[in-house]
Amino acid sequence: MGQSPSTALDRENSLSDRFGFFSSSGFLSSDGFSDEFVANPDYTAGIPDECLAYVFQFLGPGDRNRCSLVCKRWLCVDGWSRHRLSLNAQSEIVSSLPSLFMRFDSVTKLTLRCSRKSISLNDDALVMISIRCRNLERLKLRGCREISDGGMLAFAQNSKNLKKLSCGSCMFGAKALNAVLDYCTKLEELSVKRLKGIHDGAEAIGPGAAASSLKTICLKELVNGQSFEPLVVGAKNLKALKIIHCLGDWDRVLQLIGNRNRYGKENFFVNNNESNGNSDPLMEIHLERLQVSDIGLSAISKFTKIENLHIVKSPDCSNYGLVCVAEHCKLLKKLHVDGWRANRIGDEGLAAVAKHCPNLEELVLIGVNATYLSLEAIASNCLKLERLALCGSGTIGNTEIACIAAKCMALKKLCIKGCPISDIAIEALGSGCPSLMKIKLRKCRGVSCEAGEWLREQRGSLVINMDASEADGALEASVRNGGIHEVGQETGGGDASTSSNGRLALLRSRFGVFASRNVVACTFRRWYNGDDSFNSNL
Repeated sequence: MGQSPSTALDRENSLSDRFGFFSSSGFLSSDGFSDEFVANPDYTAGIPDECLAYVFQFLGPGDRNRCSLVCKRWLCVDGWSRHRLSLNAQSEIVSSLPSLFMRFDSVTKLTLRCSRKSISLNDDALVMISIRCRNLERLKLRGCREISDGGMLAFAQNSKNLKKLSCGSCMFGAKALNAVLDYCTKLEELSVKRLKGIHDGAEAIGPGAAASSLKTICLKELVNGQSFEPLVVGAKNLKALKIIHCLGDWDRVLQLIGNRNRYGKENFFVNNNESNGNSDPLMEIHLERLQVSDIGLSAISKFTKIENLHIVKSPDCSNYGLVCVAEHCKLLKKLHVDGWRANRIGDEGLAAVAKHCPNLEELVLIGVNATYLSLEAIASNCLKLERLALCGSGTIGNTEIACIAAKCMALKKLCIKGCPISDIAIEALGSGCPSLMKIKLRKCRGVSCEAGEWLREQRGSLVINMDASEADGALEASVRNGGIHEVGQETGGGDASTSSNGRLALLRSRFGVFASRNVVACTFRRWYNGDDSFNSNL
């Protein structure tokens, strides 16, 4: 595609100065275009640059790179309209940084990633980037081990508009983070993962000038996560707190946050004569693989606006802590509980959730021995429940699934993994859960492949994703001698209708003759779909 003489000439002359570094290598020289190519009309010449940039937004990085090679105008539009950039942050890229950021001068989101076997860019390169990217709002650093506290200090002084910082596997420490929190007054999100400079005896990390703007804090796999205590407690408008696999006792930190919230409510009530202000903005808490107990959960319950709570692999948490949260956090919408098979969270805690949290929309239970008592209460009271996952529980069987099928009218997605259910539960789902759109079955040995096919016929719009190993008896999903192996299947089709025990018994008796044969599941399904006489019996 060429350029029309009327508009392209001025653009090329203005761009030759801006992208002169390409002209020296002959990349954009006019000699590279044939006369026939230039003579052809440019049908995009009448399209404004803003519209062309809008089209570029729907393309992937590879397609945008190829579009930038079409002509100088497209090169320019791609440069000033590209706001997100990801670079391989090796030391060899330092010489190309000036020309690179001369072209992409509107970058707001930058990712610098370096592999373990390479040497990353250093402090000077990071300072150069901060000078040229004045509009930078989000920075992600991965494996940049050559960047020190001094480099981060200089970067923070030049990046006053930074709103999000995510760093992982880097060598700088508390001084660097304190500098960012002191100079980046608009910082809203901070994510720290495996930061090597945060060790025992490191200085405390405070909120600094970002105390009022910080909304999200995520701490992952830190040896001395306790050094972030002043930051977590001092963030006044914190909305999301995620602490994952960080050493230390976190009950104290959660208590300090809860006490701060309680005192804030009392002061707000005295000054405004009302108690429903913005004194507890925290809405999401994610605790995973931490030393936290019911004391910490009781402190969390003081935040009455929590909507999303994850309690994952924290064996010291029990029903008592979950009851405290349910009684006070009545706006809860998402609850994830991984009991790690400790059997400390069960029917008592889930019954409290069913009683006090009617707005629950998503529930994930992993390694929690729930029974009919709690699941029936949740299905009856949580009428907005749309997503449910039941994994690794030995007490969830056909009775529990039948209850869910009968009472969860709004349920759209259901996942069952490693539970002792059988074809009877699948039969119940055939006529229950009218809003169900997708069901996923994993490691449920009592569920046969023919039951999945039957459910497919019953629920035409339902997407079924199940393991091929869930066949009955000796029916298997692989032929070892023939080398054929099917990992899983996802099917959908058929018309919605009711079912009965007689139909399921007839279905199982029909396929029982093949119980001693080694049949591939996919071949089995093709034979089943082609047998009109058998289908007519249903």
